[in-house]
Amino acid sequence: MTTDWQFDVPTAGSKHLPPDARYMEALSSQGYGFEVAIADLVDNSIDAGAKDVVIHFLRDGDQLVSLLVVDDGKGMSDEELDVAMTVGGRRDYSKRALGMFGMGLKSASLSHASSVTVVSTTKRTRTAGRRWLMERAVTGFQCDIVDPDYAQNLVDRYADRPILWQGTVVRWDGVKDFPKHGGGGQTDRYLHRTINKLGLHLGLYLHRFLARNDFNITIAVEDVRSGTEYLNFGVEPLDPFGYPVSGHADYPRRFTATLPSVGDVVLDAHIWTPKSNVDEYKAVGSVLDRQGFYFYRHDRLVQAGGWNNFRQPEQHLSLARVAVDLPEAPADVFRLTVKKAGVEASPEFTSALEKATDSEGRAFLQYLADADTVYREARKRSGTTRRPVIPPGKGIDPSVRETIMDELPAIPLEDPVSFRWLKLDNSLFFDIDRENRTVVLNQHYRAAILGGRRGGLNDAPVLKSLMYVLLHQVFEKEYSGSREKDNLQLWQSILVSAARAELDRVGDDD
Repeated sequence: MTTDWQFDVPTAGSKHLPPDARYMEALSSQGYGFEVAIADLVDNSIDAGAKDVVIHFLRDGDQLVSLLVVDDGKGMSDEELDVAMTVGGRRDYSKRALGMFGMGLKSASLSHASSVTVVSTTKRTRTAGRRWLMERAVTGFQCDIVDPDYAQNLVDRYADRPILWQGTVVRWDGVKDFPKHGGGGQTDRYLHRTINKLGLHLGLYLHRFLARNDFNITIAVEDVRSGTEYLNFGVEPLDPFGYPVSGHADYPRRFTATLPSVGDVVLDAHIWTPKSNVDEYKAVGSVLDRQGFYFYRHDRLVQAGGWNNFRQPEQHLSLARVAVDLPEAPADVFRLTVKKAGVEASPEFTSALEKATDSEGRAFLQYLADADTVYREARKRSGTTRRPVIPPGKGIDPSVRETIMDELPAIPLEDPVSFRWLKLDNSLFFDIDRENRTVVLNQHYRAAILGGRRGGLNDAPVLKSLMYVLLHQVFEKEYSGSREKDNLQLWQSILVSAARAELDRVGDDD
């Protein structure tokens, strides 16, 4: 083994290696969720100084055709637009900007659409536009120049709503999530579900901006042929610390963690009221997801819940939430994901939490103990202690799973109970797969149960919830006794009879 180690790698020149054209294809598969992608576009609007942002779904009868994000920000000149549409293009971000990497507009858009068009105008420059068409982008980074007349027409379409003298329009076409066939109310159901989720997401992650008097986000739906507005409403702020009454008289309380790399980091610790049922409490995942740190960067929420390796989430800490504003120069202690959907914290942060105190010398660890106590005392006052259960899993709607886990403690380290539709003998409504911890429902009765609605992984939430309540105990025992077997046969007979009655109602034959 040689011992002449070289600390610097010697080189013999350099070579230009441009990215492969497939880089754009890789860029479009970054895994942006729909709400996260739209939030990234709104971030750009905020950076541009926008006061009003409109998210506009356009439909042609039953068919959704385009999605646009329009703002009244400062707009971009021809040259600035080129930079904005360049993959990895770097512009001079202000100290308070939400953008960081020069990737969000392209990767967020092409994750969900086959083309993205950006048209922009400023007070001093003519309207200009660029378009990335995915099928051309992957063959050589060819970005289209939008016809100037069309670019101006698009800006004029949004005159006074919200564009006054300047602004930007981002247009998505070929949106992958849009229903392929909109008949039978499919488009209306999609819009209802999607807009509700989008409003909650934006209301949560941008709640500090939305709480201001000079910033608004509107979600609207318009028919492009008739001009009919189907929907037009403003997104409301959803403050994850917006409880009416604190769960503990000593909170909220401010702690300080001192980190050698970045200095003092302030921790605003809150304890929610037990049995809270407001959207501000329930908007984030399950009781295990929503506890922990809420990191903000320049007033934009970038992580909602999680303990970042400081400790494991548990039911007894479900009321604990800590607001943390990230330092201006986070060094290597805090690293944001490109999608601004999470924070990686180094061991330096978790170590500092062990020593963090408030102005009176109270330890941050005492806060966790207080949150735990509030939860346990509330359970005692309720007068009941519910037995832990195996939690529900795939096949049950996430909101239902969340409610169940709010109400029932989970047996730790147990695989959840899942639901699947499969072919069974028509004398059976359900079967129990103990080995895979799955309740199998008879595919033959599915259409009747759904009443003609389209099926999906989490369909029939009422039926599956009732089945979970009936059957979860079966999986908590190694075998079924005679009484339990008799109950299973009873439920089987009743449910088969009810399912056949449903089939008769829709004119189907058994």
